Amino acid sequence: MSTQKRVFIVHGWGGYPEEGIFPYLKKELESRGFAVFAPDMPNTLKPEINAWVDFLAQQIGEPDENTILFGHSIGAQTILRYLESLPNDKKIGGAVFLAGWVNLTDKSYETDEDIQIGKPWIETPLNWEKIKSQANKFISIFSDNDPDVPLSDSEIFKTNLESKIIIEHEKEHFSGSSGIKELSSALDAVLEIAG
Repeated sequence: MSTQKRVFIVHGWGGYPEEGIFPYLKKELESRGFAVFAPDMPNTLKPEINAWVDFLAQQIGEPDENTILFGHSIGAQTILRYLESLPNDKKIGGAVFLAGWVNLTDKSYETDEDIQIGKPWIETPLNWEKIKSQANKFISIFSDNDPDVPLSDSEIFKTNLESKIIIEHEKEHFSGSSGIKELSSALDAVLEIAG
């Protein structure tokens, strides 16, 4: 049985594996001996819950306590729903959520179609107790000026998952378009979970 830690980086809605901090994170973790996977999620402009969760499950294969998941935005939502789908006897090392959300601000929708795409993600309830039981540790990173994610969502992650919360200053939605290419708190969070 391999003891190598595996990290899966799940990009967000309209995102891609080479966006923003993902290349930095992958390089830094690989240089420390992690196996890092940054899959290209399906139909990224129209993400659907089942398609994304099933795709992530295929990528991960057999989850174990050497498995660490890192999700940005809707990628964090995907990880929550993936954990919810796991059998009770499967547990991962932990998850890091970057700009994870349960709610979105009105500003995050550019079109009526966006509202329809976002709706199932917001309206399909999450079984927080089950999610919490499937991982050893959670760390959630938010920005105090994220135009898409209300900062109050940090309390939801803290309350429901006993997640450690990190608030970054003026990092917007941590996306490539914000010009953020490195984020030491994200790297440190993965390393903290890896122990």
